[in-house]
Amino acid sequence: MTDRTSFFDKLLAAVENTQSLLYLALDPEPESFSDSLSIAGEKTQSSIDDLFADFKRAIEQTADLFCACKLSLSFYQSLGIPGLQLLEQLLKIIPPDIPVILDAKHCDLNTSTVFAKTVFQDWQVDAVTLSPYAGFDQVAPFLLYPGKAVFVLCATANPSAAALQEYPTPDNPLYLQLVRATKTWGTPEKIGLEAGVMPDVLARIRTEAPERPILIEGDISEENDLTEENDLLELLAAGLNKNGEGLLLPIPPSLLASENPREAVQQLRDKINEQRLRAIEGSPTCELWLPDVCFLQQQPHRDLILQLYDIGCVIFGDRVQASGAVLPYYIDLRKIISIPQIFHQIVSAYADILKDLKFDRIAGIPYGSLPTATGLALRMERPMIFPRKEVKTYGMGKLIEGHFQPGETIAVVDDILISGKSVMEGAAKLKSAGLIVEDIVVLIDHEGGVKDKLKANGYRGHSVLALSEIAQTLYQANRIDTEQFNMLRVDS
Repeated sequence: MTDRTSFFDKLLAAVENTQSLLYLALDPEPESFSDSLSIAGEKTQSSIDDLFADFKRAIEQTADLFCACKLSLSFYQSLGIPGLQLLEQLLKIIPPDIPVILDAKHCDLNTSTVFAKTVFQDWQVDAVTLSPYAGFDQVAPFLLYPGKAVFVLCATANPSAAALQEYPTPDNPLYLQLVRATKTWGTPEKIGLEAGVMPDVLARIRTEAPERPILIEGDISEENDLTEENDLLELLAAGLNKNGEGLLLPIPPSLLASENPREAVQQLRDKINEQRLRAIEGSPTCELWLPDVCFLQQQPHRDLILQLYDIGCVIFGDRVQASGAVLPYYIDLRKIISIPQIFHQIVSAYADILKDLKFDRIAGIPYGSLPTATGLALRMERPMIFPRKEVKTYGMGKLIEGHFQPGETIAVVDDILISGKSVMEGAAKLKSAGLIVEDIVVLIDHEGGVKDKLKANGYRGHSVLALSEIAQTLYQANRIDTEQFNMLRVDS
């Protein structure tokens, strides 16, 4: 079974968890971190130890404020064997849920195959940067590793590079021709772009490649006055995609060297999020959601619950449910398919449960859970089927759509458990075709003993959220009042 260890999935999850587009650059630049390492002359072990301590401290202080780590290979190579040992040490202490980008800018065709093996198999980094002037043949060896990604260097902020990057004409510069070529080499999940801090160039790259992640290199505090919101807004407006994402920005070294680095990085993260909202203001396709409350204790699905409420999935007032029961609220999950940011989180939450289950195929229960089942089939690379709500009176008249073999084990996916009636009816149709159904996974469990009812009928019930958890989170966030809180607790 495919595990959620791909660079793309790790990055999206990290952006969601930290609400940050910042990455932490772990590069041994002595002037930024420690005075104990001499650039010239012998590098002592104590100096290397000092660097490790500096980086470890930076990770610990800001771990919940960045979505990726980047390490520049040339810096570590310049320190010789101790530097490469330092690199391997750092790779071991980076949190496992944070994707790691090795900034190698590798450009040698002859060593691409062995270098790809070193970085992806031996060092287990998630992505690597490449200089692509040897063409697709040089990039291809890196694309053979499932779940790994590459960032292709397309433009730098070095002034003398303009003579090459703008060739042959400013209207059709080489860097844009390079962007067009890389789009044919792999999907956005496999190939991103790397560029310097240049809003005008960045805007043209984003227009040419609206779906590609872009890694910004350089010190944004040097190129832009971070105290001036317009400067930051210009950079973000140029590079963000239509969903307010797709851009990775470096934490300025000056912030890490400040008296209170955590506070400084957090202020930058929050300022970027404010500008993300401004940058996508007026987008007709998607709204960016960011949290507006602070909780003292971490809750794994807090942001997801708040987003579901904020987009109108939780409605109060007497409503007839699919089961026929009348409840003082209604949970409408049909809206999530129109909001990619939330839909991705929901598919990821389902996948976290399914990855620990044994099954051959995924089955969605019509009609509400079919989009989710489709997303899961694509995410987990598992085939999908579904039982029809009603048998067609024309065509093949199938009860089960999709290819399957009797005796296979099916993981059933549904949206909400209220009475369990509809999902067990769907499971019964699957079983009538000779399939085995043991696990039923839903987004929301209304509780009230429904999982016990499933168990009594031979099924294991799994849920991402419980209704009581939703009620408690919304109440703590002042989204609902006491009366509404008690309404949601009726069946808990």
